[in-house]
Amino acid sequence: WCLYDMTSTKREEVISHLRYIRLELRDMHHMLLKEGLLPDPGEAREVHAQLDALHQLLSEKNKKKVKSQFDNF
Repeated sequence: WCLYDMTSTKREEVISHLRYIRLELRDMHHMLLKEGLLPDPGEAREVHAQLDALHQLLSEKNKKKVKSQFDNF
């Protein structure tokens, strides 16, 4: 997939999800390495939820693309 193939709204949503995930993972990494602490399970679940939401956005795009390719048959 390519971000440039998406509508601007979808692209902004994907970028927002990726930005959030990146920040959360950076914080978790810092906690693990610098402080020796495990991240709060709620934080890990939130990152997982963001990954699921991102997957949904990207899956919807791929389904529409495949469907449109086969509409002519």
